[in-house]
Amino acid sequence: MNNIPFKGVIAYPVTPFDQNENIDLPLFKKQVERLVTSGSHAIAPLGSTGVMPYLNDTEKEAITEATMQQVAGRVPTLVGVSNLTTERTIYHAQFAEKAGATAVMIIPMSYWKLSDQEIIKHYDSVASKISIPIMVYNNPATSGVDMSSNLLKRLLEIPNVTMVKESSGDVQRMHYLRRELGEDVAFYNGSNPLALAAFSAGANGWCTAAPNLIPELNIALYNAIQENDLQKARELFYQQMDLLKFIVAKGLPRSIKAGLDLLGIGGGHFKSPLNALNENEVEELKNILKTLNYNIEE
Repeated sequence: MNNIPFKGVIAYPVTPFDQNENIDLPLFKKQVERLVTSGSHAIAPLGSTGVMPYLNDTEKEAITEATMQQVAGRVPTLVGVSNLTTERTIYHAQFAEKAGATAVMIIPMSYWKLSDQEIIKHYDSVASKISIPIMVYNNPATSGVDMSSNLLKRLLEIPNVTMVKESSGDVQRMHYLRRELGEDVAFYNGSNPLALAAFSAGANGWCTAAPNLIPELNIALYNAIQENDLQKARELFYQQMDLLKFIVAKGLPRSIKAGLDLLGIGGGHFKSPLNALNENEVEELKNILKTLNYNIEE
């Protein structure tokens, strides 16, 4: 088993809907194709950008299968399979594995705050039912659970839990992970504003929705890091800082869909209760993209 199958820019597609709130699979495949052909190193459907918590089982399965069909093995795939219950998480993890996913990503979703032991048991139960690697996703802003460095270290003792996506915004935690775990375990940055700092801390990759809008800049930043050209990496990061901060502040699904519309690709509609950006926010995004020399459809 390839325990660490990802490196570089791991791109998160949105989940587009039609006006009747049905998934628009042709548009989704078009968006995924663009992510692959623009150079993303992996595709990760059903994350926060893909509004995974808002989807029912049938919709999640449709997105998983559509991703595998469109990617067609050209790059690795990382499928979000999180659910409130362990039973449903296992179900979606097994579905993703059968569909051909390279690995799955799990965040500990809960209504009641979970104890460390409950979280460990949850991951262990899922890991025992699949054979592909698992990426632990720590994002306290969305899950309400902030997994400590010690807890992450304990989770990585589970045989096929081999990766951590760290989105707490704490770059010191990334340094701790690299120091404590060495090179055998991979960690990935999920906090867009920390892209440069995370690579400096030894992140194996960057999990981001930004390649939907600015793939060239995202990939150029990663390449500069690989070439040990810190000055170039810094310049590239500064160029994209405003866009990275905007998409986080305004909400990834809203921002990315608006940006895809502005670029003429099409972002699709939303599933209630989510709504589109307002006119002022769209204008702000338009100006950011124009500053980066992207052609905007008027």
